[in-house]
Amino acid sequence: MLTFWAAVLVFFQVIQSPSVSGAPRQVTPSPGQKKPGISASQGTVPPSPASPSSFTSRGNQVKATASAKPTSPASRKPTLPSSTKPTLPASPKPTSPANVKTTSPYRREEWEGPLSKKKEPSATPEKKGVKNNVRIKVVKKVLKKKAKPSVQDPGAKEEPQCPPLGLESLRVRDSQLRASTIKRHGLGAHRGRLNIQSGINDGDFYDGGWCAGHEDRSQWLEIDARRTTRFTGVITQGLNSIWTYDWVTSYKVQFSNDTHTWKSCKNGSEEMVFPGNKDPETPVLNLFPVPVVARYIRISPQTWFENGTICLRAEVLGCPLPDPNNINYWDDTPVTTDKLDFRHHNYKEMRKLMKKVNDACPNITRIYSIGKSYRGLKMYVMEISDNPGHHEVGEPEFRYVAGMHGNEALGRELLLNLMEYLCQEFQRGNPRVVRLVTETRIHLLPSMNPDGYETAYKLGSELSGWATGRWTYEGFDLNHNFADLNTALWDAEDNELVPHKFPNHYIPIPEAYTFPNATVAPETRAVISWMQRYPFVLSANLHGGELVVSYPFDMTRTYWKAQELTPTADDAVFRWLATVYATSNLVMLDDDRRLCHYDDFMREGNIINGANWHTVAGSMNDFSYLHTNCFEVTIELSCDKFPHESELPQEWENNKESLLVYMEQVRRGIKGIVRDKDTEQGIADAIISVDGINHDIRTAFDGDYWRLLNPGEYDVTAAAEGYHSVTRSCRVSYEDNPTICDFRLTKTPKQRLREILAKGGKIPKDLALRLRLLRLRKLESQRRAQ
Repeated sequence: MLTFWAAVLVFFQVIQSPSVSGAPRQVTPSPGQKKPGISASQGTVPPSPASPSSFTSRGNQVKATASAKPTSPASRKPTLPSSTKPTLPASPKPTSPANVKTTSPYRREEWEGPLSKKKEPSATPEKKGVKNNVRIKVVKKVLKKKAKPSVQDPGAKEEPQCPPLGLESLRVRDSQLRASTIKRHGLGAHRGRLNIQSGINDGDFYDGGWCAGHEDRSQWLEIDARRTTRFTGVITQGLNSIWTYDWVTSYKVQFSNDTHTWKSCKNGSEEMVFPGNKDPETPVLNLFPVPVVARYIRISPQTWFENGTICLRAEVLGCPLPDPNNINYWDDTPVTTDKLDFRHHNYKEMRKLMKKVNDACPNITRIYSIGKSYRGLKMYVMEISDNPGHHEVGEPEFRYVAGMHGNEALGRELLLNLMEYLCQEFQRGNPRVVRLVTETRIHLLPSMNPDGYETAYKLGSELSGWATGRWTYEGFDLNHNFADLNTALWDAEDNELVPHKFPNHYIPIPEAYTFPNATVAPETRAVISWMQRYPFVLSANLHGGELVVSYPFDMTRTYWKAQELTPTADDAVFRWLATVYATSNLVMLDDDRRLCHYDDFMREGNIINGANWHTVAGSMNDFSYLHTNCFEVTIELSCDKFPHESELPQEWENNKESLLVYMEQVRRGIKGIVRDKDTEQGIADAIISVDGINHDIRTAFDGDYWRLLNPGEYDVTAAAEGYHSVTRSCRVSYEDNPTICDFRLTKTPKQRLREILAKGGKIPKDLALRLRLLRLRKLESQRRAQ
């Protein structure tokens, strides 16, 4: 009973003790518990409410008593607990009831939130010898790890994909390709290159791919990278042939460093079988689950088209790894030092780059549009001249055209780089570029077929194949879409009507071709109108897929022949122009390179008459030569129509000198002005004829003209309607300047009479007498003819 009443007494004492208003009491540790060198105020961490950046749960509120024994300072060293709910050490035994403090095992910044405030201790005195329940609020601070970017996250920074090794672009040589077996030499491993084309004759040395000699799963095509390489993927195609259909439908990939030990590409522990092709031409890309570092790679077909055999063309994606210890792997290819934008530009990026060049050199550049494509994309031209927007008398006009076939993208990028280069070098004062800009009006059309390019660009440089994007959105091949003027000229020549009754130049366009419902692409109409507005003298049409320069005529004179040498009247000049580009191109000069596909152009110095290669009716080269004054050639820039971005700097270096030298040929030949002898005004549309060359040109609207000729002596005649013709001898030298040959023409009596009558004046006596004599001579000649 006594024990019961004692417990009741203690209970009432606790109730009567002063409150701490919900705040924990401050507990002062014993002197042995304090850290040396730290004052009581520094070693005390007052509690604070939870901040927005941290969270507190009711389970984290721990009741502590002041009855725990003191511990050593080492045992109170702050540590990060491993469990999610932190635990506190036992509270030290208070030394004085009036001054009680609690020491936290956590740092101050972990104890308090970023927005916490220091609370003042309670001023209420505590009774001595009474146990106090102290409520301590513990705040958990969660350290969140930074999330790794997901593969599916579009904002994630992806590792750049490795470029192709160069089977298509010929950087991989034939000696680096091997196969288990071959069907015949023309189907050897050296033919297993992406987009390689076969010849018309089946069974020759130049078929369109590699074909195995046996039909089993032990066949393989091997590529030696010649150095340690990080392989990331493979692209395959079927056999290119007009006679058979062969492709691989699935395959495995193996890697080795010595060709003796091979390891298969696996996805975890499972050996991977990659899906192959469904037709011969569409490229199929397969990326490896994890990049593999090796030197050799093998493609091992597992299944193939049931009605065909094992045949494929391939490209391998890989990043060569540096090996400075092996001098054999050092690349001695010249690297460009020009700071240009070496990447592929779609329509929007092309506009931005052209605007950037125009802003950098506003005094020598001008951007204008010659029309729109079928889908409404503008066909922009960059003009580069010391007086942009104006034709200067005596200054020739030059043009480069690229992108006629949308998937032949190298010409587009070369012209964009040429814009940048001319702007930069002109600002630096490069004398060669300064002379070129000040003495020539240059027009650069980087994309004649913008719709086709956008189609190929979306697939990418390696997956657009051989033909995707070649045609316009409507399906026109622009190089076959110009008016056929060759047939009309040759028919007139056969009937001996040229040049007296049928012109040998400025041949008119057939009326049916100009009808709105004619099968003419809007891009073609825009270019024809462009040709008629500007007095172009020299031009080049940039293509891709081969390494050769072809010159007119592109159409065979014998209509049923696929190939026939068909030269123009200016064949010697065209051969010179083609040779100038071919002999200054670094790749065309390399006699050790292999053939792109099946034609060996190196035997002819990498130039060829277009019709002798393959006939093309309605080509832009022929139309330009027969309908205008402009001489134009076609330049096939590379075996790879759409080279990878990593190859663009080298392609620029290969073609930079050629592009500049070819433009400088506009100064080759003669130039001058045909004027009226009385008024000294230029005579437009005067005909300039060169003796021995059955092709004339005409003067521009200011009376100036330019005639491309090789060095030599020429008798040149200037004639115009209403004027007496004048002939003079002009000598073309080997110097880098045109020969000046001006003409002054005298009006005929009939022309003077017309002008007088048009003004309402009287006929002078001397003119009337001359007209009378002319009539008498005409009547006398008619009598003799009878």
